[in-house]
Amino acid sequence: MSRQHDEQTIALAGMFQAASLVDQIATRGMVPQNSYETCIASLFVTSPRMTEDVFGGVNEIPYGLGLGLRHLQDMVDKNESARNKQIIQYVLGMIMLERQLDKHPDIMAKVGQGIDAVAAKARYFNDRDNDPDNEDPKALQSVAYTHRNVIAALDNLYQETISHFSFRIQVGGDPRHLQNSENAARIRALLLAGIRATLLWRQVGGKRWHMLFFRSRLKPSLRRIMQA
Repeated sequence: MSRQHDEQTIALAGMFQAASLVDQIATRGMVPQNSYETCIASLFVTSPRMTEDVFGGVNEIPYGLGLGLRHLQDMVDKNESARNKQIIQYVLGMIMLERQLDKHPDIMAKVGQGIDAVAAKARYFNDRDNDPDNEDPKALQSVAYTHRNVIAALDNLYQETISHFSFRIQVGGDPRHLQNSENAARIRALLLAGIRATLLWRQVGGKRWHMLFFRSRLKPSLRRIMQA
């Protein structure tokens, strides 16, 4: 079962990272770029060979998902700070929205088609902004995925689909940051990434009650992944 636990831990880390970044934008107006790029880029990995590929591959997991792994560690250790409680609430909200999405295959299909269309937009910006001196196509691709116009398209996709559900995640923070249109777009894009990670978590056997009763099962996986 250890492989399945590893996969569930990685997917949960993706959920917690997206939730943490939402919280950071709402309260501080800024996020660590590497963590942000990892979350947004995960939306466009639609046919991964393995779970790790969704977040950059085996070697990148401890770095690209480091923020999510640390918050997941806090949950396992029952660190009950106000910030961690807020992040867990966002994660639970993502689980609720993913369940709603699963019950509406028409909206699920629309989200999938929308992601494909946004990916084409990201490729356009990747080609247009290609730096001939940069030989790392993965780095260029990650930057393209967080281009302002790409994030705006993800924001629009979220509002056209998931925002129509009766349940909505209430994001709290500093009104100065929340009222900024670019911040609002980044938050919705990250919520979409969090829902995508939740779908992945379900696919590898994750269930909501696991978070309450099986936290100890995550410890060996967390240790392996964070020390890799």
